[in-house]
Amino acid sequence: MKAFLQVDHLKKSFKNTTILKDISFDVNKGEIMAILGPNGAGKSTTIRNIMGIIYPDEGNITFEGKQQIPRNKVGYLPEERGLYKNVQVMDILLYLAELKDYPRKKARERALAYLKKFGLEGKEKTSVEELSKGMGQKVQFIASIIHEPAFLILDEPFSGLDPVSQELFKQEIRDLAANGTAILLSSHQMNLVEEMCDRLFLIHRGQKVIYGKMDDVKQEYANFKCTIKGTNKREDVEGLPDVQRVEQRDDTTILYLTKDIHIASWLKQLPDQLEVKELSIDRISLHEIFIDIATDQNMLNEGEYERA
Repeated sequence: MKAFLQVDHLKKSFKNTTILKDISFDVNKGEIMAILGPNGAGKSTTIRNIMGIIYPDEGNITFEGKQQIPRNKVGYLPEERGLYKNVQVMDILLYLAELKDYPRKKARERALAYLKKFGLEGKEKTSVEELSKGMGQKVQFIASIIHEPAFLILDEPFSGLDPVSQELFKQEIRDLAANGTAILLSSHQMNLVEEMCDRLFLIHRGQKVIYGKMDDVKQEYANFKCTIKGTNKREDVEGLPDVQRVEQRDDTTILYLTKDIHIASWLKQLPDQLEVKELSIDRISLHEIFIDIATDQNMLNEGEYERA
């Protein structure tokens, strides 16, 4: 894939506090790239540097090899929504499209099509302040893509959406990527990130922690876990080989296992006295990887991971 955005050795400080420490990643055309991290990790600062809202102290940001931001090719859905409340829906969409030098007639056609797709048909003359939170989110999303951007930043795009609307957004985001849009997505909903994104860049304390393809990252970091339903004593499983950690919740015991175990052989070592109503073995989720890093539990493999 060809990169639309390249971020190279980005550094940023405010007064005596270093926020970004040598950040580098790229976003390719036609892919959905996740930028993740706990609150205060540096995600918003990175996005604001990309958008030209603030400027880095060191490093380069290039769009198709050029340092100037192609504003008519960039779409941005900010985490803090910012539509004018006393303006009608169609008027705000046409105004924002005009700021991107997009033809008015075509913008109107696309606005009507998207309003219908997202269940807002007939809301063209409704003022933004009359919309529910979910409806306002849909309008803001339409505003970010109405001009057919080549590069799209989505910051918490699923916030305030019901499950049906989430599915609509997910499909639209996938369709945009399939048509060649480079997408940088930030979200705390790890299940959606894991489901949708091709690659991820995880930042913590202003530094890269994980960077690579989603499948490779899971294989590298997502150790196996065994979940057993039944009333069991912790001491019956704590001494088992290849068990790193044990969690118990009511009648459920979760065994976090080492990375390279042979599942079939390991299962033979379970004590006969265990009560097993259900048993499942799978890899830990992206959510659990995120929690591990955010809380410094250090359960992951040591070292840095980078495989683009």
